[in-house]
Amino acid sequence: MNPNNTGIGAMNDGEKPHVARQKLAAGLYLVATPIGNARDITLRTLDILRDVDVLAAEDTRSLRHLMEIHAIPLGDRPVIAYHEHNGARARPKLVSQLQAGKSVAYASEAGTPMISDPGFDLARAVQEEGLPLTSAPGPSAVVTALTLAGLPTDRFLFAGFLPNATGARKRGLKELGEVPATLAFYESPKRLAGMLKDAVSELGPDRPAAVCREITKKFEETRRGSLADLAAFYSENQVKGEIVVLIGKGEKAQLSEELMEQELSLALENMSVRDAADFVSGKFGVKRRPVYQMAMQLARSEEDLE
Repeated sequence: MNPNNTGIGAMNDGEKPHVARQKLAAGLYLVATPIGNARDITLRTLDILRDVDVLAAEDTRSLRHLMEIHAIPLGDRPVIAYHEHNGARARPKLVSQLQAGKSVAYASEAGTPMISDPGFDLARAVQEEGLPLTSAPGPSAVVTALTLAGLPTDRFLFAGFLPNATGARKRGLKELGEVPATLAFYESPKRLAGMLKDAVSELGPDRPAAVCREITKKFEETRRGSLADLAAFYSENQVKGEIVVLIGKGEKAQLSEELMEQELSLALENMSVRDAADFVSGKFGVKRRPVYQMAMQLARSEEDLE
């Protein structure tokens, strides 16, 4: 057993929940909450919300409402707000509760804590103190969107929210352009058209993409097409709700033999054979050995001409 493991267990798989509160082991429980449909909540999460000593939430009103829907009594337990604006003040209070042997649940406003969520700093503080920590998995908007988009899911990169400023957003998209994975972003309705326009500019009009909106809610919608098609549609159609944008994976530029020779010839004007091979293979993301062999041939040819 790893002595540094601070995880804490849950009920056995076959154990049934009870109406009365049960004593939970001390520690922080990260609990995922529904992203839309209130019934998308796990039985384990309901047990934890019922049984912990202290409740913390990104949005306390949302958590209280969720507990009311599922008939979980709050009783005299404290409900502590913990979000990006008060984290520095609230974090020590929650850590002190854990140090006192209390069980604490932290719930995101919607979805899984730690996924584009202020829970990251709380969990890290708990880990640094060597206190128990576990996660009760559940809904996640980005994972649910991946199941709806029809794009490859064997490899994906979640990039959260892109910057607001157009220039910074374009730079961010360009940096991700050749990543060999499906790209996933969270986006707001007001920025969606601009984000897609910039994606066309930096990633090309033909990349396959999908816009997933209001997932699990009454007006759930998934629109698929090329980046150009989606950019054109959302430039003329304003939408509301929570949005996930997914973009098909990029392809690295192909390095033909002719282009490799041109690049190496330029590099060899100021570099050694070894450095030129490293530079060109790194630039195009290809294996170094064939590039190095061609660099050697070109260097010998230059020597023969002299």
